[in-house]
Amino acid sequence: ARLELLRDRLLAGLQLELGDVVVNGSLEHRLPNNLAVSFPGIDGESLLIAISDIAVSSGSACASQSGVPSHVLRAIMGADPVPSASIRFGLGRDTTDDEITYTIGKFASVVRHLRSTAPVR
Repeated sequence: ARLELLRDRLLAGLQLELGDVVVNGSLEHRLPNNLAVSFPGIDGESLLIAISDIAVSSGSACASQSGVPSHVLRAIMGADPVPSASIRFGLGRDTTDDEITYTIGKFASVVRHLRSTAPVR
């Protein structure tokens, strides 16, 4: 229950700060410690480089070592194009409220910067 609350706070904070945040898949049918979202309008590789102090993954766990979107992410997105800036957050028993607050602020700052300086259409 605690991880679900943290995950939901993370999502709400990202949406509040950035507006255009797409949840990959269902929030109902998801582990409480998992949040996968996409940030339209930016390059995923640039995002990963800019937030290097936060441990996240690009795409799904089954394709985290490859540079191509996983078959899982393609299936989740259906007919929609797989976004280049897809991030998977994994929360754990040691995840704190302060870390969620920091992550929201850092992602908001970086995504805004990338959208204004290097937008991807």
